[in-house]
Amino acid sequence: MRKLKLQVHISVDGFVAGPNGELDWIFTGASQQPVIDLADSCDTILMGRKMAPGFIEYWESVVDNKPDSKEIPLAQRMVNMRKVVFSRTLTSLNGRNVEVTNQDLATTVNALKMEPGKDIIVYGGAEFVSQLIEHNLIDEYHLFTKPTALGDGLRIFKSRTALKLIKSICHENLVTINTYVPAG
Repeated sequence: MRKLKLQVHISVDGFVAGPNGELDWIFTGASQQPVIDLADSCDTILMGRKMAPGFIEYWESVVDNKPDSKEIPLAQRMVNMRKVVFSRTLTSLNGRNVEVTNQDLATTVNALKMEPGKDIIVYGGAEFVSQLIEHNLIDEYHLFTKPTALGDGLRIFKSRTALKLIKSICHENLVTINTYVPAG
């Protein structure tokens, strides 16, 4: 069975975005290699409706318009991977390798886990990830902790969630990557 892996940037005080969804604090110049390595273990991306349009447009723009960008290795992966977007309102979304589902979250994710292939990765957004956490659907949490405190913002953990740390790496002194699995 495939695993559902969450990869998210998180502040030291537990926020995944500023109060209005700001992400400017994430981009501190660290290498993209840890994100690429994690992406290479997966062949499917899950996203919520709110995050998907910007994500898809951004990475396709890098691939199509910036062939010399240092982001090309990651962008190619993001564009070429299958993307499943969960929505209650949309039935389609422009982009390469994109499918929209309006089906039950838990049922659909569990069915995706049963398909053959590599693991599945979820990038967000915050509300969507919170729903996955609430339904106990995430098998591995890859929390990229930035040395920044936001003071306020969006959280993905809405209630007590017991996790077990299985790996911790300090990468370029700009991010600590902690990998957790559900405890118990």
